[in-house]
Amino acid sequence: MTSAVHPAAPLLAVVGPTGTGKSDLGIAIAQRLIESGRPAEIVNCDSMQFYRGMDIGTAKLPLAERHGIKHHLIDHLGIKAESSAADYQLLARPLIEDLQSSGITPILVGGSMLYIAAVLNDFDFPGTDEALRAKLEAELLAVGPLAMHAKLAALDPVAASRIIPQNGRRSVRAIEIVTMTGKPFAAALPEVPTEWQPSLQIGLNGPREELVERLELRVQRMWQQGLVAEVEGLIDQGLRDAKTAKRAIGYAQALAQLDGEIAQEAAIADTVRLTQKYARRQMSWFRRDERINWLDYRDDAKLQSAMALVEAQFEK
Repeated sequence: MTSAVHPAAPLLAVVGPTGTGKSDLGIAIAQRLIESGRPAEIVNCDSMQFYRGMDIGTAKLPLAERHGIKHHLIDHLGIKAESSAADYQLLARPLIEDLQSSGITPILVGGSMLYIAAVLNDFDFPGTDEALRAKLEAELLAVGPLAMHAKLAALDPVAASRIIPQNGRRSVRAIEIVTMTGKPFAAALPEVPTEWQPSLQIGLNGPREELVERLELRVQRMWQQGLVAEVEGLIDQGLRDAKTAKRAIGYAQALAQLDGEIAQEAAIADTVRLTQKYARRQMSWFRRDERINWLDYRDDAKLQSAMALVEAQFEK
């Protein structure tokens, strides 16, 4: 008896704002595919879940909750390493092609907007000007991230609207590109993006007021689960010297709490505010992409709806 022949493995992506259950849906889709004889694996696209040891504050699923589904590009960077969308593109695309050539369906899961765009779209990144970068990084040290974000806003308001003001490194990179090219930063997706390869994007979202409450509870749980102790343990690994990791939402606030700069209540409140703001920024980004098939994260039948979309993609 011969086994069923399935079409070549398509590229799937589960996207949307933080706190909507993307990781769980990605795993559930992978399980359904595996049960039907189609191997599937997860490719992480959360820029902070790349880092080893950053678990609680990134809502990284423990191994026991991954249900045996292999995850790629998770825990693959040390705490002091730098990460960029351009680097991610170079890592993720060959990995995706390798999985597909082995008959394995890659499921991209995450909410890091530019990283997702870097993989799914025909997206070229400008090079770098080392002298200009060094000058801008020195300026960042001198004036701080908020001043650099204000500088970017004057040069490119659209790019600034898509970058968290506290993320000085992203602002520096955007200013560098604008200065080098004289054109807007690539953080503004083209209105009609060209696909790198055909893909199916499934988005999770829900009513804004419910998501706001959900995110506040999520942040409070992070403190209850020991985020401050996690951050304290990462200090010995070089968190204070990290250019990317130490600015992550929640980690920067927990570090400030440990340093006595703010009280715990203020650290939690600031993390809640920034997390909710980040979710709004994510939706503003994703809403522009008409290729995304949106599902309500509260819908008990969302997995069935997702699998109907996936099966249709296999049949193309």
